[in-house]
Amino acid sequence: METIQNIPQLRFPGFDGQWENNNLSNWKLKVIDGDRGTNYPNGDDFSSEGYCLFMNAKNVTKNGFSFETKMFITKEKDEKLRKGKLKRNDLILTTRGSVGNIAFFDDSIKFENLRINSGMVIIRNENSKIDPCFIYSSFFTPKLNRIIDTISFGSAQPQLTVKEINLFKFHIPTLPEQQKIASFLSSVDEKTQQLSRKKELLEQYKKGVMQQLFSGKLRFKDENGKDYADWEEKKLGEVGETYNGLTGKTKENFGSGKPYIQYKQIFDNSKIDISRFELVNIGVNEKQNKVLFGDVFFTVSSETPNEIGTASVLLDNIDELYLNSFCFGYRANSLENLSPYFSRYLFRSELFRNEIIKLAQGSTRYNMSKNQLIKLKINLPCNEEQQKIANFLSGIDVKIESTNQQINQMQSFKKGLLQQMFV
Repeated sequence: METIQNIPQLRFPGFDGQWENNNLSNWKLKVIDGDRGTNYPNGDDFSSEGYCLFMNAKNVTKNGFSFETKMFITKEKDEKLRKGKLKRNDLILTTRGSVGNIAFFDDSIKFENLRINSGMVIIRNENSKIDPCFIYSSFFTPKLNRIIDTISFGSAQPQLTVKEINLFKFHIPTLPEQQKIASFLSSVDEKTQQLSRKKELLEQYKKGVMQQLFSGKLRFKDENGKDYADWEEKKLGEVGETYNGLTGKTKENFGSGKPYIQYKQIFDNSKIDISRFELVNIGVNEKQNKVLFGDVFFTVSSETPNEIGTASVLLDNIDELYLNSFCFGYRANSLENLSPYFSRYLFRSELFRNEIIKLAQGSTRYNMSKNQLIKLKINLPCNEEQQKIANFLSGIDVKIESTNQQINQMQSFKKGLLQQMFV
């Protein structure tokens, strides 16, 4: 006999009774493999455009579909494949590598012809008493995620089999209650998507404005409505000087000691986040230039050329601070000549990034020389115009961060709903 555990903590008015519990196959949810035979597509069969989108691992994420990268096959190739063709309202579950990612092929997806690759399965609903949107939401519940993690944990190549997927257990209420839950969660997702789109538009706007500002096509005026003086071209070596980070540190040196700027801190944001400092033990005889407010830090080593020389600025006063050896510091001779609030954006501008990427040297790991960096030229406005540019761009950043916080709140809200509205 079923217990009280088959009733969710949070429920819409008008619904009662326990949810029925059964595994996926008994619910008539069919698991379909892709075609793995002799006609499976290879590199020569793919193109950037075509009849049928043949999905790769990047197309199915933890948050549904992503179509930033696309590979297509022809209609002739598609017709030679037997299994793995999607129908509307199918679910796609990744079964190898990034296990457990799920996407829903509903009417919002603009592509008509899609196929899964060999690292995915289709879950097709053949039960008229089950809402596919409800099942899709069920795959995001903490309970099912724990099951997937347990199955795939500890393997060098995590993998889910069709047999294991068929044994997934689902607690399911009546169809009207399923539809009520699915509709509510869909409205939460829609709000999150709207916020994500708003953030994306703000980021695009910021990028466009930065291109205009740092190319000199968009200029501010002074308080009297007059133009500021022309920007001056300077080499970085004329404006400031570089210094090295600490060397010889191993993992045994971390965990206690002095605050330490790491590579990832620099890479992630144009402003150093002091809440993310690691600690490192510093020897009595170890010396490094004291890191100061306004210093800029550049990454000197990266896995791709596009990541070389990423910059971040310290906009806080720290008594004693050290720097990773994979980075180096740059200090302006005068903060009047190069405001740190301005340099935060200058060194992340597309114009400057295009120049610094040219300095990358290597094949599997890319490096950049400090001596090369200080030869790069920058255009500097007067301090007053620097401040206006920085304030304008900072205002956009505030809006982006506010939108991002709203997205995080909506995601946390949905996570709580998934925990309480499902059994």
